[in-house]
Amino acid sequence: MRPFLIFILPLLFLFLLHVPGSVFGQTWEIFDQNFTLERKIRNGELNILGTALRINTKNSQLSLLSNEYESFVSIDDTRVYQYLEPWIIVYSKGKYGALHEYGDWVFPTEYDRIESYFNLLLGKSGSLYKIYDRGMKKTVTLGPFEDAKFALNGQLIATTPQGFFLPLSEQPDRLYLSLQDINEEVIIAREATGYGLINRDGKYILEPIIDSLSYLSDNHFYAHDGNQHMLIKAQTNNADIKYSSYHRITCENGVLLEYIHGKLRRVMKNDGILLDIVGMTAVNKVNSTHYLITFRDDKTGLLNPRGTWDVRPTANIQGLQPGHQGLFGARINGKYGYVDADGRIVIEPQFEEVKKFSEGMAGIKRDNLWGFIGLNGEELIAPQFEEVGDFFRGLSIVKQAGKSIIVNKSGLSVLTGSYDRICLTDDNYFLTEDDGKYGMVDATGEEIVLPLFDEIRREEYDKILVGTKGRYGIIKENGDVCLPLYYEKILFDPVTKKILAKHNGPWVLEVAESSKKKNKKGS
Repeated sequence: MRPFLIFILPLLFLFLLHVPGSVFGQTWEIFDQNFTLERKIRNGELNILGTALRINTKNSQLSLLSNEYESFVSIDDTRVYQYLEPWIIVYSKGKYGALHEYGDWVFPTEYDRIESYFNLLLGKSGSLYKIYDRGMKKTVTLGPFEDAKFALNGQLIATTPQGFFLPLSEQPDRLYLSLQDINEEVIIAREATGYGLINRDGKYILEPIIDSLSYLSDNHFYAHDGNQHMLIKAQTNNADIKYSSYHRITCENGVLLEYIHGKLRRVMKNDGILLDIVGMTAVNKVNSTHYLITFRDDKTGLLNPRGTWDVRPTANIQGLQPGHQGLFGARINGKYGYVDADGRIVIEPQFEEVKKFSEGMAGIKRDNLWGFIGLNGEELIAPQFEEVGDFFRGLSIVKQAGKSIIVNKSGLSVLTGSYDRICLTDDNYFLTEDDGKYGMVDATGEEIVLPLFDEIRREEYDKILVGTKGRYGIIKENGDVCLPLYYEKILFDPVTKKILAKHNGPWVLEVAESSKKKNKKGS
């Protein structure tokens, strides 16, 4: 276990206060990847928006900065309201304006609302709307409309007392009874003749002749026209009917089912048949991908998203769970065990609950406590935990006596303490929390830092941002200090790879050699 010494803020501050040549004032220090101080910027408020835009806001002045953090555009009495890459929406005296991140003014600050869609800007002033097209470098006045907004596919949906319009389409005056914003490909349109689908170009890829049309997911739709049921996939320039039937297709509890002569016959996917079999009595979703299917002969099977059986229909099984490593949790006569793909019992049903196998181990619950077993059913870690997670890289997060710990495959904690909560981060590190403070454990189970901070975030390898009581610093993976817990704000520039650190204390012109010494780790 790695010991750790917290930063001694009062002593550090007193030391800096007495450094000769110090000047008070807000200062940004710019460091390279090795934390070598390159330059300082005084009396500004730097920020990094998106992945490329650097700004400085000072005394109601907005400045756009180059990669060297030099101003190339400055605007007085203006603040940033929102950054919609590549557009900067600004606010001044109750009105909104917009400029491109390169500094080009597009809309002056005279609009009630501004929104964007890639190279298009929409501005609202009263009931009038204007569109700016950066490709054409042209502004066009539209409206007036009761309302107008960009659809997900880039068309503009406008509302009037008469109905709906698509002002950016080839037929801007065509009236629609309704326009339903669905996804990045299409809009569901309704006219007097029926429902249809309109693509990004504002053209019908499915003519408005359908009696009813509903969205399923992705680019898939269910349609009913006359006596015909259809599953439709919307493409960029056409709509393909992937499946049609004169038999009833319904959606029950999130599952598409087809009935033939009143009897359940097919489990459907968005673009066709997933399973066609006689004798089904019920289909239930286990999760977003698997289905539990029961039959008239008291058999139960587990169907996967490919339409094949993970577990073949088997008698005397009341429930099945998606599995791993060839074993599937099964509920038999009120108890849980494990079966193989043929439904044969591999581990006898004897548990209150079970989890799927991971790295050769599975969580099992007995007498209201969780432990772990191996692939042949032997007990590897005795039930002793209130909660358990899957094993990942040889470690599992468990809860014992109301506290969270990380255990190895022997059931031993790799931490010296226990915490209120532990979670696995996206980069496979562990975030620990105790009494509202946060710490971090690396992917091998080594504790980088105890829960001492109000904030902690791993930016990249050997750069972990920590903060407490409004002060921030950076530590390494081994707990060593890169920047002391002294700064009011720290930014990481993803383009220049610089580290920007702001402080409001003394402006240190020259840092004494003794202050560069790393904090030693201790208890």
